[in-house]
Amino acid sequence: MASRRIAYVTLGCKLNFSETSTLAREFASRGFVAVPAGEEAEVYVINTCSVTETADKKCRNAIRKFHKLSPDAVIAVTGCYAQLKAEEIAAIEGVSVVAGARDKGRLCDLVEEALKETSAGRIYNCPIDEVENIFPACSSGERTRTFLKVQDGCDYRCSYCTVPLARGHIRNLPIPVIVEQARRAASEGMNEIVITGVNTGDFGKTTGESFLDLLKALNGVEGIERYRISSIEPNLLTEEILHWIASGTKFLPHFHIPIQSGCD
Repeated sequence: MASRRIAYVTLGCKLNFSETSTLAREFASRGFVAVPAGEEAEVYVINTCSVTETADKKCRNAIRKFHKLSPDAVIAVTGCYAQLKAEEIAAIEGVSVVAGARDKGRLCDLVEEALKETSAGRIYNCPIDEVENIFPACSSGERTRTFLKVQDGCDYRCSYCTVPLARGHIRNLPIPVIVEQARRAASEGMNEIVITGVNTGDFGKTTGESFLDLLKALNGVEGIERYRISSIEPNLLTEEILHWIASGTKFLPHFHIPIQSGCD
C-alpha cells in the first residue's frame, strides 16, 4: 500500500497538543506519513479550541484552505469546537468526519472508514454529560520535554468559560497508568514533564486518589529530572502541596495558574 500523507493542525492549549501528538503516533503506526499542513495530503486532522470566536474562525479557515488544496482529502475535525458545534462544522464543504469528546480516541478508525467511503460531514458525537471515557495523551517530538495529560473535564461552571461544556465533567486516569506513561517518556529520552489537563488540581475524583498522591508517585520515576504543574486553579494549589514541593522534590516552583476572572 502506498504511504498515505497526513497533516495536523492544533489550535488552543497544550492539552490539545498532547492529544494531537498521541493521535499522530497512532496514525504513524498505521502507515500514515506526516507532512506539513501547507502540503497536499490524503488526510487533514484539525484539533480545535473553542475558547473564543477567533479560535472557531481559525478552524473554519483551515478547513476551507485544506479543501481547496486537496479537494478529495478526508478532513477530520475533533476537539472542543467539534463537541460544541458539530453540525456547524459538518456543514462546511470538505469536512468528512467530526469527532466529539467521546470519539476522539477512535479518530484513526473513523478516518480509515472515511477513506473507504465517500460520505461527507459524518458526526460522531453525544451530549457532553454522557461522556465517561478519557483519552490518554502524552506529547512527543520535543527534544527533552513532554506534556502529560492526567485528567480531563471540569466540574466548575464559571460564567465566562465554555470549557466544561466542551470537555465534560472531571475524570482522570489511575495513578499507575500515568506513572507508566512517565516511565515511557523517560525511556524515550525525555527528562522534563509538564503535567497538563483541564483542571489538574482536581485530579483523583474518579479513582479515589489525590493530586498530591499523583505528584509523589511521579516524583519517584527514574530518568525524569524536572516536573512543572500546568492548569491548576488557585484554590487547588494548597499549602500542603506547596510545602511538599519545597521540601526537596523534582517539581519546579513554577505553576501555570489560570486567573481569568477575579470577580465573585
